[in-house]
Amino acid sequence: MFGVPIGELVVLAAAIAGGGVLTGIMAGLFGIGGGAVIVPVLYEVFGALGVTEDVRMQLCIGTSLAIIVPTTFRSYFTHRSKNIGLDDVVRKWTLPAIAGVATGAAVAAVAPATVFKVAFAVIAGVIAIKLLFGRESWRIADDLPRGPRLLLFGYLIGLSSSLMGVSGGSVANIIMMLYGKTIHTAVATSAGLGVPIAVAGTIGFMLAGLPHQSLMPPLSIGYVSFIGFVVMAPISSYVAGFGARLAHKTPRRRLEIIFGLFLATVAVRFVVASIQ
Repeated sequence: MFGVPIGELVVLAAAIAGGGVLTGIMAGLFGIGGGAVIVPVLYEVFGALGVTEDVRMQLCIGTSLAIIVPTTFRSYFTHRSKNIGLDDVVRKWTLPAIAGVATGAAVAAVAPATVFKVAFAVIAGVIAIKLLFGRESWRIADDLPRGPRLLLFGYLIGLSSSLMGVSGGSVANIIMMLYGKTIHTAVATSAGLGVPIAVAGTIGFMLAGLPHQSLMPPLSIGYVSFIGFVVMAPISSYVAGFGARLAHKTPRRRLEIIFGLFLATVAVRFVVASIQ
């Protein structure tokens, strides 16, 4: 692992830094923590450093959740200043979302890496299809449901987050848009929910990876690599504010198309990874 040439390490560090810029922009622009960018980048980095395939995907997800903690905080406070998020929905979704994150972390302790690759590809692919080909008429209702169904959505957002290494914004956005919310409102609300999801996910993946600690790269705790965190987190957190401000100046349909194309690309990448 330490035999990687210095030149290659420089290239990899630059790739992580570049991923950090994209992560921050995505976080602010779409109300996501940026995990959909971080996970593919780290997957290549950890592969080049010789991390075994048995834990590589889980390590990417856990490290991604740690990286997006400061990013989600910055994105949340930027969107909060616009006062267009649904604070009551964030409050109702928080506990079920944390329960979903805990479930995903428990799965990470025992499930093979393929489970996470397939989950990443399927969820990202479904959301991409809705964003690229969906119409205004694609609505379940004009407002979010109340009671158990609303809580179930929170749980599913948290579960998908821990299976993908994201803050839940992508899934939360699509749910809210199907229930009549604009993408700008959905993005601002997702930013608020991303904070507890990212924090809970980081802790959960640290604990889930402890039984496999011997397979981890240096300076890791469970499924969280602090090398990846230190390099990428400051960059993505700083850039998130610019992305959030850009989101409020960008037409809704353009946001949907950009986000959909990005998610489709990521889905294809992990379909390929799951069959290799």
